[in-house]
Amino acid sequence: MEPARLSAPAARLPWLLAGGALAVAGWLGWQVYGPAVHGDPLATSLVALEKQNRLTVFSAQLSPVVAADDVRAWGMLRSRQVAVIPARVDYVVDLARVGKDRLRWDAASQRLDVVLPPVQVSAPNLDEGRAQYLREGVWITGDAQAKLTRDNTLLAQQQAATQAQAPVLMDLARSAARQAVTQNLAIPLQVAGYDRIAVTVRFDGEPIPPR
Repeated sequence: MEPARLSAPAARLPWLLAGGALAVAGWLGWQVYGPAVHGDPLATSLVALEKQNRLTVFSAQLSPVVAADDVRAWGMLRSRQVAVIPARVDYVVDLARVGKDRLRWDAASQRLDVVLPPVQVSAPNLDEGRAQYLREGVWITGDAQAKLTRDNTLLAQQQAATQAQAPVLMDLARSAARQAVTQNLAIPLQVAGYDRIAVTVRFDGEPIPPR
């Protein structure tokens, strides 16, 4: 099995773009729901998070290598197809699930603690137009070839889904989510006058960082 391969620009771009949009949404939220109305820094943060809904924080390009066999005519016709099918998976954080119960504000230290729900992994998006195939067999019928391709597509989807759950990829996705949310929640609060603002981001189940 070939290890997952990452495209660095493609991996970083989604959360950078979404992060910028998150910052703009937070700033606009402060203008509308700022201290003149609520006097609550949590309101600004919630507006910024809710505007993004589902935030794609990371993407990975995978290259599953799979093989399928076909036997016909009572074992006289045997064929095999090896395939390399590129696949993309996205890592998403559902910010719509972040309510006030997931935020904690310490006015004295100007610290905002955020607890995010787990990173979700999308279904693999196979790029069969760029797939590479190697076929073996004396005579491969059209039906056999179609079945081999279907079987390899299913295997590639399963293998890509497994590869996408690799600890290194999940850690990269969580790190990207922390950076995007941290940097872009801090901006509207700084605009609001919290010049000592500190934002800490963790996921469900992770320990509370020391103060």
